[in-house]
Amino acid sequence: MTATALYVDDRYRGAHGIGRYAQEVLARLRPGWRPMGLDGSPYTPLDSLRSLPGIEPGAVVYSPGYGALLRAPRQVLTVHDLIQLRMPWPGRAKFEAYYRGPVRRVVRRAGVVLTVSETSARDIREWLRDDAVRVVNAGNGCSAAFRPDGEAYESAEPYAVFVGNTRPHKNLDVVLRALGSASGIRLLAVVPQAEAAAVRSRAAVLNVGDRVSVLHDVDDERLAEIYRGAFATTMPSTLEGFGLPALESIACGIPVIHWRGCEAVAEIVGQRGQAIDDADDADEWAAALTAAAASPRRVAPPSEGRYDWARTAGIVSGVLEEALG
Repeated sequence: MTATALYVDDRYRGAHGIGRYAQEVLARLRPGWRPMGLDGSPYTPLDSLRSLPGIEPGAVVYSPGYGALLRAPRQVLTVHDLIQLRMPWPGRAKFEAYYRGPVRRVVRRAGVVLTVSETSARDIREWLRDDAVRVVNAGNGCSAAFRPDGEAYESAEPYAVFVGNTRPHKNLDVVLRALGSASGIRLLAVVPQAEAAAVRSRAAVLNVGDRVSVLHDVDDERLAEIYRGAFATTMPSTLEGFGLPALESIACGIPVIHWRGCEAVAEIVGQRGQAIDDADDADEWAAALTAAAASPRRVAPPSEGRYDWARTAGIVSGVLEEALG
């Protein structure tokens, strides 16, 4: 009897959350797999309709993101979150159609879908409304570079860290506005290179440009040094499926200032930081920054093994092995 083939849509690697997940998980998968060698973006609606030459009948396809391939015999997705379905209209319209159509169809056909947090697992169950589909929280991992001991970034002034991008749900603007009332404090913002100029421009408009340093293309070792030198990491996101910067920060022993209503981040941080009541209140953020800078503290990293790439890859491997039969 011929074994069922496993193919992987390996277009997801990159310097971002899903890219990191793909890189770490695919390197550790137990079942042998073949790359699909696809071109283009896996996220465009038309990509879901593409032909898949060379895919054997009955094969299983795994995607470490939400890009659905309707012509795959059976496809297992990792849906990290449903943030796009909470976007304001009219921007949400295209995502509503894509998730209601290709994504839902692929997930129901597979009978299982992977995700990365209990918050996202709950959201997916509520969205699917289909008890026949198993939603598996495989969790997320954290690079060994992020640890309390090691070199720390040096700065003449106390600084906070922001790691992310300028999309509205990341809410960086509230931290930039808060700097106006938090004298003597700097912000190190680690963002994609394409967004660095926009961050500098916005900081200049708010008259805090001289207290904002914008960095990009930072590897894990350097990022860990940046976390360790900070008095706190800011994660003002209003929506997240996981919150990797929060995990990396507390793994380095650095507390996280975050919005209370972002459940995925609160799930990670627990008591290792400060929760802000109003996501958009710059004065409340300024007060939290000032207090954290005046009384810097270190926090205990998560328990060993809780956020481990080997554990995550093991859960993903188990799901795929079941699908392969």
